[in-house]
Amino acid sequence: MKKKLVVLSGAGISAESGIQTFRDSDGLWEGHNVMDVATPEGYRKNPALVLDFYNKRRQQLLTVQPNKAHFILAELEKEFDVHIITQNVDDLHERAGSSNVLHLHGELLKVRSTKNHNHILDWKTDLLASDKDDDGFNLRPHIVWFGEEVPALDEAVELTAHADLFLVIGTSLQVYPAAGLVDFVPKQSTIYYIDPKPIKIPNLRNELVVFAEGASKGMQLLREHLVI
Repeated sequence: MKKKLVVLSGAGISAESGIQTFRDSDGLWEGHNVMDVATPEGYRKNPALVLDFYNKRRQQLLTVQPNKAHFILAELEKEFDVHIITQNVDDLHERAGSSNVLHLHGELLKVRSTKNHNHILDWKTDLLASDKDDDGFNLRPHIVWFGEEVPALDEAVELTAHADLFLVIGTSLQVYPAAGLVDFVPKQSTIYYIDPKPIKIPNLRNELVVFAEGASKGMQLLREHLVI
């Protein structure tokens, strides 16, 4: 039986494909205050601004391609039972060939009804204020905004709790609840951490192997380490 490799990925893995990390050092997302474009209150206040923000992100996503880090993760399915828990809203893991991808914060290429959160549609074009679901309710980006529940969190915790190996890549471990997943890794399981500027993970009880590299270089080193 293959060992279960559970991966927590963040913006750093997509940055190498040319996707800018949403949140800059000044706390702005692409020049916008987070509260204006990534909260339910911001959407209610100015839906046109929010729709335009995500339309631009969606347009950009369709112009980029997965990078080597994405492809190596997909290739590791030959050796491991790989499950990816991603904070990213892009589809680059899927395009690289990964089979099991759980999106904690939603998906940019999907929209959902403002009335029924389970009514989700694939969407690759601009989302307009005039776009409605079958019952006449507005559609909104299928993104988990600040202040909203993370529907996939329970599944993420369950996956993490059964990991034989756990990989953290491209995330600063600053965004909760995702950052808290490391607390659910079984204590006998090794945690691998790929980041050019790794931080100290507090209260860690697991064996930790750090690759202080960018995503693609780090994944090359990890593959060499794991696949003998």
